[in-house]
Amino acid sequence: MVDTPASRPVDTLSFEDALAELEAIVRDLEGGQGRLEQAVAQYERGAALRRHCERLLAEAEQKVQAIVETPNGPTLRDAG
Repeated sequence: MVDTPASRPVDTLSFEDALAELEAIVRDLEGGQGRLEQAVAQYERGAALRRHCERLLAEAEQKVQAIVETPNGPTLRDAG
């Protein structure tokens, strides 16, 4: 079996790979040419991909918000 993003567990995908796969699923579902069982499976994987992307975006947002501008340039805010 070839290791493609679609063959890997969702939680191991990068944001970019997950988003690309989600976009492909949306195109396939919008085309409406597949079998019902396949469409349901794609929808379920798409929902998991969406949740994964949202989680990764939230993590990135937290990291960005932790950056504080100082006279010496950007630095991370104290965690305390």
